[in-house]
Amino acid sequence: MNFLVLGINHTTAAVDVRERVAFAPEQVPEALEALCGLSSVENAVILSTCNRTEVYVTSCGDYALSEQVTRIAEWLANYHHLSVDELRTAAYHFQAEHALEHVVRVASGLDSMVLGEPQIFGQLKSAFAVSVNTGVVGAELNRLFQRIFALAKRVRTDTAIGENPVSVAYAAVDLAGHIFTDLGTCHALLVGAGETIELVTRHLIEAGVERITIANRTLDRARELAQKFGADAVLLADIPEQLQHADIVISSTASQLPILGKGAVERALKKRKHRPILMVDIAVPRDIEPEVGDLRDVYLYSVDDLHDIVDKNLRNRHSEARKADLMIAEGVQAYLEELRSMAAVDSVREYRRMAEQLRQQELDRALRALSRGDDPQVVVAHLARGITNKLIHAPTAGLKQASIAGRQDLLLNARRLLGLEQAESDTRRPAKPAATKAAVEAPASAADKERPTSSTSTSRRTLQ
Repeated sequence: MNFLVLGINHTTAAVDVRERVAFAPEQVPEALEALCGLSSVENAVILSTCNRTEVYVTSCGDYALSEQVTRIAEWLANYHHLSVDELRTAAYHFQAEHALEHVVRVASGLDSMVLGEPQIFGQLKSAFAVSVNTGVVGAELNRLFQRIFALAKRVRTDTAIGENPVSVAYAAVDLAGHIFTDLGTCHALLVGAGETIELVTRHLIEAGVERITIANRTLDRARELAQKFGADAVLLADIPEQLQHADIVISSTASQLPILGKGAVERALKKRKHRPILMVDIAVPRDIEPEVGDLRDVYLYSVDDLHDIVDKNLRNRHSEARKADLMIAEGVQAYLEELRSMAAVDSVREYRRMAEQLRQQELDRALRALSRGDDPQVVVAHLARGITNKLIHAPTAGLKQASIAGRQDLLLNARRLLGLEQAESDTRRPAKPAATKAAVEAPASAADKERPTSSTSTSRRTLQ
């Protein structure tokens, strides 16, 4: 398998290097054409995300691995205007089955910063689609990526690698899904406008929440974030009024003092006629007074509660990752076996065609002999002998040459290919004694009739 991967990711390169090596979406088609312009590259796919840039190629020509890696590394460095040495310190490469195994792990989320995250699968499929549209994907690379996608999909389906939330923001939304049967009917109040609240907003919308209000100390920042998601924006001072409408409250600010007290929540519950509220406090120091958790109709979770959930889920994902690695290894080996069997198809087809030609030649010769009036038995015997001699001529000559050269390994393999070992074991197997039809059907002789009964009885006892 002529497959090579070269790249950098979040474990090998700092963010400033990853930024410089990243490809903008509009750059990729041109970069693919330039990459395939190298004499050692036949087809290519480029994956570029915030955490990794990887180049996948099938190479052509008899280039050594080190030369292939050097050529691609030089191209990547020159394209992004950085030194080759700087790139090499952060780059890694894989070849053949190791390259295939690596890309499947990437597609499955096993090589991601957040173990098991699902976005990378779609990003890889999009990268492949760009290469297809650019016209730089041949049959071999297409076959490889179809198997990569199938194996990654199987990992996602047959393991729980992506089922449990492993980010605080997602864990908060996941809690809401466990408490409310229909998130589409819920109203969410988000306190703060930082990165965590933005992630929470995104996850809430993906979960089906349609009504979201974002409260922040500055209204401009709240409006800026709200406009991204079609949400409402209010000030922190408006929270007491908003609480009565909120089924879900998630807070993450940098405030040094609590923003929500027990009294405000208690008044909101009365207006809600004690319909329950899920409150998740992600902030440190806390935004919500701990005493709020004493209220009967409030489900209050702190950031520590979420971290416990995340840690447990991470352990579960690592356990599932071990299962996934086994599945990937088995899948890669199965694919390699298919490739090896495909390599034999042409040889088998050619050998069969040759045998058919020899058979037809001998059959034509036999038919001509019969048309001349030759003895059919002699003709059939010549036909069988002619086919046998022609079929075994090349193998016989090859066996003799191997023997002369002292190639016992070739002789042993030839015996296996020709089925001689099986035939030999069949001839060594002892035959079971069996009565012939004549012996069974033959009438008793006069001597047998004259034998005394006691002798017959003794014989039966012996057989029994």
